[in-house]
Amino acid sequence: MTRFPPKKPTKGRTGNLRLARSFFERKSGEEPSGSPAVVGLGNPGRSYERTRHNAGYLVVEELARRHGGSWRRKKKAEAADVSVGPKNVTLMKPTTFMNLSGSALAGHRAENLILVHDDLDLDPGTVRVKVGGGAGGHNGLRSTIQNVGPDFVRVRVGIGRPPEGARITVTDFVLGRMDPAVKEALPRAADAVEAVLAEGAESAMNRFNVRGDA
Repeated sequence: MTRFPPKKPTKGRTGNLRLARSFFERKSGEEPSGSPAVVGLGNPGRSYERTRHNAGYLVVEELARRHGGSWRRKKKAEAADVSVGPKNVTLMKPTTFMNLSGSALAGHRAENLILVHDDLDLDPGTVRVKVGGGAGGHNGLRSTIQNVGPDFVRVRVGIGRPPEGARITVTDFVLGRMDPAVKEALPRAADAVEAVLAEGAESAMNRFNVRGDA
């Protein structure tokens, strides 16, 4: 069963900004160690397609549509190669189910990864950018951290929590049908990924992590 306990305190903003400044930055003359990969977390199969837990899948599918990507099957993921501005980017949807998402990322380095995922601790439809931190009870994040470490960029799509007093488990809630507010936020989450790629994580955080989503 997937459990989502209350989020533990994570690094302060200063630590996150230090990581953000290093994301995709290279020393002068240094060759990149690999192309960026944007990974949408979710579960494969038609029964999961429009659930809250598949927000990450839907965002990378939006990016593939915008940039003319064609999906191909890999061993543990579907992938699409696209160009976002001057960057060659690999879009990925792990096909391992959420709890084993990180096993699809063998060979990738944390500093080259952007993960897009649902987040219970954000109001429905909220989009936020974060660098580093813990899993916060999210098993897809936990698996990724176990495989590549914690220092990747996260684009978080808020889904909220079950209403107080509702007779529904958190597992059933995240696997339930997506709310209209979450659906409407998916293009904005794709915008946030593009901002990270084009401007860097710190700039994207300053743009998206504001009250009112300016």
